[in-house]
Amino acid sequence: MTTRIPELSPPPRLLLGPGPSAVHPRVLEALAKPTLGHLDPEYLKIMDRMQRMLRDLFRTENELTFAVSGTGSAGMEAAVVNLIEPGDSMVVCVNGVFGGRMVDVAERAGAQVTRAERPWGEVFTPEDLAPLLAQAKPKVVGIVMAETSTGASQPLEEISRQVHEAGAMLLVDAVTALGGMPVEVDAWGIDAIYSGTQKCLSCPPGLAPVSFNARALDVIRSRRTKVRSWYLDASMLASYWGKDRVYHHTAPINMSYALYEALRLVHEEGLTACFDRHQRNHQALAAGLEALGIHFTAQEGHRLPMLNAVSIPKGVEDGPVRKGLLERFDIEIGGGLGAFAGKVWRIGLMGHGSRQNNVLLFLAALEQLLAEQGYGFDAGASIAAANGVYGRTERQA
Repeated sequence: MTTRIPELSPPPRLLLGPGPSAVHPRVLEALAKPTLGHLDPEYLKIMDRMQRMLRDLFRTENELTFAVSGTGSAGMEAAVVNLIEPGDSMVVCVNGVFGGRMVDVAERAGAQVTRAERPWGEVFTPEDLAPLLAQAKPKVVGIVMAETSTGASQPLEEISRQVHEAGAMLLVDAVTALGGMPVEVDAWGIDAIYSGTQKCLSCPPGLAPVSFNARALDVIRSRRTKVRSWYLDASMLASYWGKDRVYHHTAPINMSYALYEALRLVHEEGLTACFDRHQRNHQALAAGLEALGIHFTAQEGHRLPMLNAVSIPKGVEDGPVRKGLLERFDIEIGGGLGAFAGKVWRIGLMGHGSRQNNVLLFLAALEQLLAEQGYGFDAGASIAAANGVYGRTERQA
């Protein structure tokens, strides 16, 4: 007897969580294009153009800029294992889940890790790091630019200057930041940086853009020991992504097509326009939520435009709201992680998902679900507040 396996039929969700984000139709179309060999001359041309677009998005001229075959966490591991050798000192800034994950990755690579810590939702200042840099004398300082678990946006320029004055290299997590806010690798002196495709690039998860500057590349080339990951060894990957085209692994060809098209979309819109769109929709959502008495968890003045982490109002149950959004409205948002579990909602407005109609639809659905739990507010207040922001920004434009 033959068992009939159901046809693949995922529901059409509106992804407004911490990632993955809504994928642009053009990116989905790119995934379906004919697969080429990983050394086909036409595919190599695609790699070259994709590198150029990545450099433009990272705002860098770094030669070693490419896409790691793996998700954002593979980008994190690639950056760490290439710069760290067993026994090296590393300071990692922890103010959320992903700083903590970097600690784990660094310790597995053999680093002697010193944790710099701030409360969840807050950011680091040079004064926070000064004593640790003097004491640990690190080779590398790792920091998360956009902490997805808390919605906090970390300023980097002054910290980068301080890290270099201490003789260390700066490693930056830009998984959520890239494509949704300015990332200035060269201007800020970032030595190594990694991101992911599934956030503001509105591409399926599967690739991790990375970039290493000349200083980092010198460190990689002068290692005393082999990189602990064969698959993520940047010196070998550089030979595949560079002029030599030395075979290393079979690249995910169709995912490369998807990232290529996602990068085209960002550059067609223009970086400034793209960042302004994310900021405008964040401001509208913030106004709507505040009209409902819902407040942000991130430090004032340091809120991410693409990931809105807010405290669940007193008396409101987390599970029924998120379940109702998913089952009745096909809207996904994220719950809290770690210290924020059960206390926070994480609402993503990333890439293709950062649109006015999504903000207004989400607020309308949220109002209905809150009313059903007996939470008090003026009906329609969030929609009016969000539309007020859109009206002002339209007039200013």
